[in-house]
Amino acid sequence: KNQRSADYSEISQYYRPGHADYTFDAKYGFRDYRGGGRSSARETIGRVAAGAVAEKILDCLGIRLYAYAKEIGGISIDYSRFDRNACNPFNMPDAQAAAQVEAYAAARLQEGDSVGGIIECVAENLVPGIGEPVFDKLDADLAKAMLSIGAVKGFEMGDGFAAARSTGLQNNDAFVMSGGRVAKKTNHSGGTLGGISDGADLVFRVAVKPTPSISAQQQTVGRDGKERTVSIKGRHDPMVVPRAVVVVEAMAALVLADQIFENMTAKMDGIMQFYGR
Repeated sequence: KNQRSADYSEISQYYRPGHADYTFDAKYGFRDYRGGGRSSARETIGRVAAGAVAEKILDCLGIRLYAYAKEIGGISIDYSRFDRNACNPFNMPDAQAAAQVEAYAAARLQEGDSVGGIIECVAENLVPGIGEPVFDKLDADLAKAMLSIGAVKGFEMGDGFAAARSTGLQNNDAFVMSGGRVAKKTNHSGGTLGGISDGADLVFRVAVKPTPSISAQQQTVGRDGKERTVSIKGRHDPMVVPRAVVVVEAMAALVLADQIFENMTAKMDGIMQFYGR
């Protein structure tokens, strides 16, 4: 009952900059301009529903998964103020950073503009050995899952791109014994080695682009091939990041649950144990 398709009637004749209008039209000769259709963030409702079930499975195994906005509009959280229970509209675990984002986003909204950001996700208590070598590596499957989310334009594990600027001695995680088990002194790898979980916290980040629907003047082209200047009207968020946090968490849960089930067949012992042989 909250839909208003008429809000989108104006854009039926031109391609919105930053949207999938042109590419869907080029591929199918048709596009759903009433909110984006399959390219709309509305499709993520199914991901979140499935992710909720997957998180229940992970919870039974003692695996804790949580995501949050690490950075919005270039304003990053301060880990010394990290509060997982912080409550604010931006899903940031730092109340001070959230207040700065609110002021910055309000200014951009007044200009008819939007902002992007970075979402960080952490999985705790993941046992070593999860992930299939080569084509179904844990980080590879996570990357595909994250990049399948609309507006996500980048993915990194652990130190990610910062690893390219470090040396081997700086980037390698030294192994130590802790509580009778093999552990790592640091976690530059983000919890995977060779695409397989190493027992440390799984840490990854995704880059989310600014909301493409903005009221500021932009140049585009219509289906008639004529250039024009447009100002996109309708109900649009000034940022995608806060809403995308739960989608990132849901997709991570789905990947982990799938990989854990698949890992049961890594050894014959696991199959025999499952079937009580």
